[in-house]
Amino acid sequence: MTSTESAPPPPPSEGRAAHPDHLGHVIFITASAAMGGFLFGYDSSVINGAVEAIRHRYDIGSGTLAQVIAIALIGCAIGAATAGRIADRIGRIRCMQIAAVLFTVSAVGSALPFALWDLAFWRIVGGFAIGMASVIGPAYIAEVAPAAYRGRLGSFQQAAIVIGIAISQLVNYGILQLADGDQRGKIGGLEAWQWMLGVMVVPALLYGLLSFAIPESPRFLISVGKTDKAKEVLAEVEGKGVNLDHRVEEIKQAMRREHKSTFWDLFVTGSRFKLLPIVWVGIGLSVFQQLVGINVAFYYSATLWQSVGIDPSSSFFYSFTTSIINIVGTVIAMVLVDRVGRRPLALVGSAGMAVALAFEAWAFSADLVDGKLPETQGVVALVAAHVFVLFFALSWGVVVWVFLGEMFPNKIRAAALGVAASAQWIANWAITASFPSLADWNLSGTYVIYTVFAVLSIPFVLRYVKETKGKALEEMG
Repeated sequence: MTSTESAPPPPPSEGRAAHPDHLGHVIFITASAAMGGFLFGYDSSVINGAVEAIRHRYDIGSGTLAQVIAIALIGCAIGAATAGRIADRIGRIRCMQIAAVLFTVSAVGSALPFALWDLAFWRIVGGFAIGMASVIGPAYIAEVAPAAYRGRLGSFQQAAIVIGIAISQLVNYGILQLADGDQRGKIGGLEAWQWMLGVMVVPALLYGLLSFAIPESPRFLISVGKTDKAKEVLAEVEGKGVNLDHRVEEIKQAMRREHKSTFWDLFVTGSRFKLLPIVWVGIGLSVFQQLVGINVAFYYSATLWQSVGIDPSSSFFYSFTTSIINIVGTVIAMVLVDRVGRRPLALVGSAGMAVALAFEAWAFSADLVDGKLPETQGVVALVAAHVFVLFFALSWGVVVWVFLGEMFPNKIRAAALGVAASAQWIANWAITASFPSLADWNLSGTYVIYTVFAVLSIPFVLRYVKETKGKALEEMG
């Protein structure tokens, strides 16, 4: 399947802007597809509000709890690995509809589990939907958006993800207030945490309904011989002034030129065990992005703050404010990434994260007084946590995906991106599964580990990562 990263450079005539009368419709189509990104962010982080309630409901230790939280990432990896083939067989829209059904079923199942294993199963189902959404959304937008607007429209996916994270925390906070601050408080016969997980039914159903209102990708339609329908869609999104026959021929030529990269293309010629250096750089970027502990902020922040004496209501509020900072940082990155370059943003982000994480480690090293951090350390921990998320969002949260989409030679781009993305899911799982046990061992020491990875990312970028700003994809080698 053609993705944002693996698509060939557009032929000259693709630079034509959509007719003004069509731009609003194109934005609607893009925003509808980006609902998958919204659900990606929502489903990924909504569990933050249910962690402690699940621990007490099923009377489980930190190790088992971590596996229930992290198990969704197994589904994510499988969904991401299979979404491309599914979309190539049955179409992008059908793939979105399958993801919408899975999100809906996962929300209902997670809200009404019979037992812990049951909850874990529905978490995997939701993860599969997340993985599908992480692939199909950017690919569809890249194939439908007019080239003159492709960059800006492509950013809808990332914006939708961070908005989904923020909305999930706002919903969790609102539900907690209705339950008088008790995560296991009853609302309409169900506990508060069940409502938190179940509310995702609403955006999931909306995603499914919107998928019926947007057209299939013209690229897919051409691939299955539906040329006339493809022309209708092209006229719909690019304007009737476009030479449709010429555009169809351009797409056909681009599809014929594409190299279907395989896993074996990633190895040094003559070796089946030595990956190309550029592939290792991509893996390194993906792994460092996760090993700084960013997903602790989105999966466990409510638990983290409660562990140092902050009441549940305030902890949920701070989770929401952190997610707002995440949106602000993402917007800053979107504005600056093409102006100042990818490497400078990555380096600034690494330095900022390292300082913020070090302050968090210091704050959490204090002895608790009546179950709470001393006032100074408490304030430092809260401020540092928000600063950490800000620096991550304005740098590594965005530029890693930009790097991965640009840094690989055309011949290996799709396969290399798949390997790097898989490494990212694995690192994400490692951090998510290990945090509760590490926090029980030594919370300050855990943040020292994250600080070390943030520091190490600086020489990694300086030595191995090359700037890709302003370079054509054909220049990568």
